[in-house]
Amino acid sequence: MLLLSTEAEVKNRVRGMGAGADEYIGKPYDLGQVVARARALTRADSSDGVGSGRRVLLIDDSVTFRNELKLSLEGAGYSVREAATGEEGLALAAADRPDAVVVDGMLPGIDGATVVRRLKSDTALRSTPCLLLTAAEGTTDELRAHEAGADAFVRKSEDLSVILVRLAALLRGAIVAGGDTSPSLLGPKRLLAVDDSITYLQELGSQLRQEGYDVVLATSGEEALELLAVQPVDCILLDLIMPGLSGQETCRRIKQRVEWRNIPVVMLTARDDRDPMIEGINAGADDYIAKSADFDVLKARLRAQLRRKHFEDENRRIREQLVRRETEARFQRLIHSNIIGVILGDIGGRLTDANDTFLTMLGYSRAELESGKLRWDEQAPSEWREQTKTAVEQLRSVGSATPYENEYFRKDGSRLPTMVGLVLMEDSDTVAGFVLDRTEHRLAEEKLKRYAVALEESNRELESFSYSVSHDLRAPLRHVQGYIELLTRETAASQLSDKAQRYLQTITDASIEMGQLIDDLLAFSRMNQVTLHESHVGLDGLVQATVRDLETATQGRNIDWNIAPLPQVIGDPSALKQVLVNLIGNAVKYSRPRDPAQIEIGCAGEEDGRMILFVRDNGVGFDMQYAHKLFGVFQRLHRADEFEGTGIGLAIVQRVIARHHGRVWAEGTLDRGATFYFTLRPATTS
Repeated sequence: MLLLSTEAEVKNRVRGMGAGADEYIGKPYDLGQVVARARALTRADSSDGVGSGRRVLLIDDSVTFRNELKLSLEGAGYSVREAATGEEGLALAAADRPDAVVVDGMLPGIDGATVVRRLKSDTALRSTPCLLLTAAEGTTDELRAHEAGADAFVRKSEDLSVILVRLAALLRGAIVAGGDTSPSLLGPKRLLAVDDSITYLQELGSQLRQEGYDVVLATSGEEALELLAVQPVDCILLDLIMPGLSGQETCRRIKQRVEWRNIPVVMLTARDDRDPMIEGINAGADDYIAKSADFDVLKARLRAQLRRKHFEDENRRIREQLVRRETEARFQRLIHSNIIGVILGDIGGRLTDANDTFLTMLGYSRAELESGKLRWDEQAPSEWREQTKTAVEQLRSVGSATPYENEYFRKDGSRLPTMVGLVLMEDSDTVAGFVLDRTEHRLAEEKLKRYAVALEESNRELESFSYSVSHDLRAPLRHVQGYIELLTRETAASQLSDKAQRYLQTITDASIEMGQLIDDLLAFSRMNQVTLHESHVGLDGLVQATVRDLETATQGRNIDWNIAPLPQVIGDPSALKQVLVNLIGNAVKYSRPRDPAQIEIGCAGEEDGRMILFVRDNGVGFDMQYAHKLFGVFQRLHRADEFEGTGIGLAIVQRVIARHHGRVWAEGTLDRGATFYFTLRPATTS
């Protein structure tokens, strides 16, 4: 709907566009402009239904010559459109995209050479062959024609058949321009002129309309913003100083809107000092022009801004086309790959297309797909359809669905486990779906579950075995220790040789050590069976209690304790006490050769929301290449005659921390001490 009205003010335009018009042109208007706007709206075939011949635009102010040449061209099968002036011809060229232009060199207004030059500077029309005509007999016009970019030159004194031959030669092999839909620089342009001076505004509008522009007049910045909200423009001429919303503020608001920021803004002012120019440019204006009675400079600068915007829009359009083509190419590669199934359908559930991968997944042929019997929403078993309903609701509300697990029935009745992603194509009800076959994933998951169950059962059996063995060893060990005691009582010390007494002492020490090993092994085997009772645990209190418990081992030692304030954590108090007893006990034991021994206990920050705690000493340390052995059962890095122990303490530490969902590790240097780290949840974390 193209609305024409003598009511050309902004409020009337807003009312007309608000009523549903697609375009609004205020009177007085140029007839060619109305035709061009109508053609742009309808995208009508510019051949006007006259056969399938090439379309020629004939521009000549001589009615007699124009009619004569038109008859000859139509007789040769061409479809001809006429224009009497260069300005009218450029407008028709932008609207109709002819296959060739025949233009007279001498025209009222702009001449033929200028018409050719402007056509060749337009990215949408530069490939259009141009034939320039002249009535002059000298060589000057021919030189000017070629300099302007004309593809051929013919004198009017020549026979019309010469023109037809030269035109046919130009069109031979030329690309038909009818398919080109890129915007033309010469197409109709709408300008918005904003000024509070009605006199200047009317004169400005009159001058610009003579150039073929559709000019909208607004008397304030507020009106300009109101108009832009309902009708786009190609350029804005904005007075700097206006009551209410100033030119700078109006420009600033225009440039802040994404949909308007690429519109060129030319600032106008009667002030001739440089400060207003700086103010306007800083507000976002693209150019700055001083008002004067001579509008030629303004028109030239305006053409420059429109040309710049056209080239920027063209570059942006080309970039978008390249990106779109690359995206489409990637999409096509995805569709035709055998990695993933791709389906197309409507949001109602009908399946309209699918790639071969999807059909192979389900065992259907393309003929069965095209029969219309398959539906992407009903191909799933009933217990899985709730996920599909949720996905459709997401499609309707946000245009895409969160990938979800699903199952589809194969043609043979078996089930196919899948992962499905759906997206609603832009501005349509077409659903694109991506279907990943999860058969191997499902098998792997089931195998992992079986492994987990078997591993858990194996661990239980191993722990039960360890407990049973440890428990059963206690009875014979008690017998050994009992008979050693009886033998010691029954036999006077004088009756045994020194060697026999050493043997007896060795047996006694070995039985005690074995008893300790059994106790530690029992403690380790029980660790996974004991239920943890988590609560907020104050580590400060636990550390102090542990240090007191070690007073016997530290008596007579010179130890520098450096214990920092520690946080409250979440854990089982008894289990965490075991951790501290083992770690601090090891620090005391392995720092025995040092005087003074230095033991530090503190917090080293956070890791994944957990507190990092540490126990550090300056003892004998260890070689980091053997660090992986530290937390294994019965693994020791020092000889028993150097440092006592069974090699189970650190294994217990690791199991306790693991059950608290933390981790434990160690760093050390041989003969320069060691640091043991472990992580626990802080009490403030839920």
